[in-house]
Amino acid sequence: MNVYDSELVGGQLEKLGYKHTKKIDSADLIFLNTCSIREKAEETVHNKLENLHYLKKRNPKLLIGVLGCMAQNLKNEILESKPYVDIVLGPDSYRKIFDILQFRKTQNGSIVDTKLSKFEVYNDLFPSRHKGINAWISIMRGCDKFCTFCIVPFTRGRERSRTVNEIIKEAEKAVDDGFVEITLLGQNVNSYFTPEGDFSYLLERVAKIKGIKRIRYTSPHPQDINQELLKVMAKYENICNYIHLPLQSGSDRILKRMNRTYTSKEFLSLVDLIKKYMPNCSISTDIIVGFPGETEEEFNDTLKVVDKVQFNFAYMFKYSSRPGTKASQYTDQIDENTKQMRLEKLIEHQRKNSLMANRKQIGKIEKVLIEKDSKKSEHFWSGRTEGNIWTVIKKTDENIKDIVPVLINDAQGVTLFGEKIKNREENYEIN
Repeated sequence: MNVYDSELVGGQLEKLGYKHTKKIDSADLIFLNTCSIREKAEETVHNKLENLHYLKKRNPKLLIGVLGCMAQNLKNEILESKPYVDIVLGPDSYRKIFDILQFRKTQNGSIVDTKLSKFEVYNDLFPSRHKGINAWISIMRGCDKFCTFCIVPFTRGRERSRTVNEIIKEAEKAVDDGFVEITLLGQNVNSYFTPEGDFSYLLERVAKIKGIKRIRYTSPHPQDINQELLKVMAKYENICNYIHLPLQSGSDRILKRMNRTYTSKEFLSLVDLIKKYMPNCSISTDIIVGFPGETEEEFNDTLKVVDKVQFNFAYMFKYSSRPGTKASQYTDQIDENTKQMRLEKLIEHQRKNSLMANRKQIGKIEKVLIEKDSKKSEHFWSGRTEGNIWTVIKKTDENIKDIVPVLINDAQGVTLFGEKIKNREENYEIN
């Protein structure tokens, strides 16, 4: 979401005559788009602001701004500890950038606007994207789930959806600009709803746009995935057989404490339903270890679910307390050493599962979208399968943005290796 918001702000600045520069010393304006999901992200922003202070001393006319969730959540702390920050804008205030910059030309002092909106979805604004393969498109903003560990409902507000027509318009423009893959974004995409239709309806409309080779979306909530969505995914070839399905914990008691509104059994039943409609669907997940009150047995429950599902890959974190959330008020916090040991054990567990899942692809053909030169060598390409797994192949006559059939012949860690198949009629299993 932050990538999309940065592109959105970039589009606004370009309209005002600003141009992107990679030379930070020559910048007239520096905006840091921030995240408050984890404490480490906030620490990174504080460190970067300290590093920018010397530029401000050298060039007092330089404008420094902090945007996004951290600006929303910690504006007072930023202004008190970093008085050289000129602009602090929350995620619903980007439309005001023109007026703010105009005002700042004649007035000194910090400008703050972090008021959340019940309606802002930036419907008529287009992001400024660098040339590439994938275009991120926000379909909604905010979240109504109120998971007890999550700060998002407080920093991004309540759920509101963009109109279908505006999303289609942006997707068509992305195709015209040369993008071949679309990723639909939302804190909870399958809560998307407008009078025109729900997320399944939107996904089908996007799938019908000419020129889109691949469609992904992130992130859904397990509670809201239904059979209609899975039917649409199975129906259209350009919708990737891939779902990011956040588990968070395998313990029913911890899930209830997290306010995740499903049980481990319901989660496993959903995985079975997904595989029923899309047998070759890759599934990734998010997992938090060391949530307040988590016992060793409950941590092991998570490992059991991980082994039952056999996730293709996972984003794994130790619990990070966020001020203002319900979980931060729990008195049975887990010590850092225990959280770190559990995280390392989970990572090692999942590493084996990912390698096992990748090795199962050896001897099969995967459709790979060529995206860039491989770090391995200038003679190799790197691209992703439908299941979002990076794959390395030797260069022949294909080009970037081509989707090519690749016979997988090796798996190392989280990467597949293969060779392009020229004769599709050979006797191979095609995923």
